[in-house]
Amino acid sequence: MKTAKNATDPSSEPTKSELEILQILWKYGPSTARFVNDHLNQHTRKVIYMSTLKLMQIMVEKGFLKKDESQMKHIYWAAVEEAKTKGALLDRVVDTLFNGSAGSLMMQLLGNKKIDPSDMETFRELIKKMDQNQ
Repeated sequence: MKTAKNATDPSSEPTKSELEILQILWKYGPSTARFVNDHLNQHTRKVIYMSTLKLMQIMVEKGFLKKDESQMKHIYWAAVEEAKTKGALLDRVVDTLFNGSAGSLMMQLLGNKKIDPSDMETFRELIKKMDQNQ
C-alpha cells in the first residue's frame, strides 16, 4: 500500500510542474483546475487539462494542496506557505550548489544578471540594516 508524502516532511519538495501550479495558487488564491490549466497554457507552457487535473490530485495526496469538493467544480488552494516553501528550496540550493554560502549565491546572482537600480537600492538598504543589527 502506498503512503502519501506529507508536504511538511523536509524531504518532500515540489517538482518544477508542481511549483508552477503553486505559483498560480499563491498569486490568485483558491481556483479550479480549469483556471490553473488555462493560466498555464496562456503564461507558461501548453498542457493538457487532464494532466493538470491529475497533477493537482497528486499534489493533494502529497499535502501540497487542499481541495473543496462540496461544489460541482472542485476548488484547490495551496496547503503550503509560499515563504516557507521558497525558503526551504533556496536553503537547499545554497547548501548543495554554494556549500552553504549565501554570499557566494549573491555574488553569482549579481554577476549573472543586470540589476534594476531600484533593486540595487533595496539591496543596499538591506545590507545597511544587517550591518546595524550585528
